[in-house]
Amino acid sequence: MHRKAHFHTSIFGITSTAANAALAILLTLLFLMFLLLFMTLTAQPAQGQTFAVIHSFTGTDGANPFAGLTMDASGNLYGTTLNGGTGYNGTVFKLRHAGSGWVLATLYSFPGGDNGSQPTAGVTIGKEGSLYGTTFSGGLYPCGQPSVDCGVVFNLKPPATAPRSALYSWNETLLYSFTGGADGGYPNGDLTFDRAGNIYGTDGWGGYEGYGSGGAVFELTRSGDTWTETTLYSPTNNGDGQTPSGGVIFDNSGNMYGVFVGGGPNGGGAVYEISPSGSGWNMQYLYAFAGQSGGPAPIGGLMFDPHGNLFGTTAAGGTNGGGMVFQLVPGSSGWTFNLLYSFPSPTCTTGACGPQDRLVMDGAGNLYGTTWGGGAYGFGSVFKLSPSGSGWTYASLHDFTGGSDGAKAKSNVVLDAQGNLYGTAAYGGMNGDGVVWEITP
Repeated sequence: MHRKAHFHTSIFGITSTAANAALAILLTLLFLMFLLLFMTLTAQPAQGQTFAVIHSFTGTDGANPFAGLTMDASGNLYGTTLNGGTGYNGTVFKLRHAGSGWVLATLYSFPGGDNGSQPTAGVTIGKEGSLYGTTFSGGLYPCGQPSVDCGVVFNLKPPATAPRSALYSWNETLLYSFTGGADGGYPNGDLTFDRAGNIYGTDGWGGYEGYGSGGAVFELTRSGDTWTETTLYSPTNNGDGQTPSGGVIFDNSGNMYGVFVGGGPNGGGAVYEISPSGSGWNMQYLYAFAGQSGGPAPIGGLMFDPHGNLFGTTAAGGTNGGGMVFQLVPGSSGWTFNLLYSFPSPTCTTGACGPQDRLVMDGAGNLYGTTWGGGAYGFGSVFKLSPSGSGWTYASLHDFTGGSDGAKAKSNVVLDAQGNLYGTAAYGGMNGDGVVWEITP
């Protein structure tokens, strides 16, 4: 009897039967590893942005921040509150990192009266590191109402010998007190320095025709310890733009740019340029908004991109009436207006819903800003506009609920080196007095 021969092949010394079993096990393990990797990758949440309140005002340390923030080279944040503080006339504050959190110090509480009260703009850091800003009221001179003075320009410096405690007040120097006459009154918007150290700003009262007129664009020049005010431009109330707002910015040639809230050739406000002309300044309109019910209200000022294009916002108007973001592009025949985004129809019950402060641009060309109203809950939002092909893509980074996260943002957005965003909301928070917030990538 002959037995049938069995031939056994081997793989790395393993017989064919054992090899088949090992291969099956190997393929199963590889499949399970691939499946686990796929499930791990798909289970990861999208890398969104995280919103956090880093300070909720108590009233004692300030209340109702009606302006945005300024960041120094060390990443410290500075700002103002309209109310609160020792005399409830507003404050200037500083936020600094402490471990994994932030600590707020009230640098100055306005006492009211001659020293000013109720700052509605942020602070500007001077070359020497001190702070410059304005108050909407207070000062030496009344603006048509006996109980409401015309506001001041101030400077804050730390004491020459700072005490060991971090809780000490900075010293205020009054640089200028508005009279409500040709110099205007009720200053608004952040201050700007030129290369020579002169200060520029805007106010919304007085000017060319005195009390009650359409405001002024002003300059403060220094001689020793004295500052002298010069009105560079003031509307004449004869069809001119009314109420310069949001401060001014400069181009590389020394020309100045800003916005009028109302008036102008079409009655809805305008974007203007003021250029040096001989011993004076010459104003021209770059773009005039059409008059609408309530007006588009370009309140928040302007910004340049690296290509010399201007970007701005309006608090109302646009296609849907809820405000807009716009661009002005320079050309040989003038400036071309582009509507980048129109916010939905207004959902706030008081005031204009749209942006009320200037935009900021990151290195990738994305724009960031806030709105006073609107958003998912009607209490305002933080938004991002990204260039996309020939248009712009809108994204809401946070919609304020009106609760502990804040409400009603009348704030710019500042960016640190890591791409974190910071700003304020005027109301809401743990005590209803407003918040400072952070959004991390």
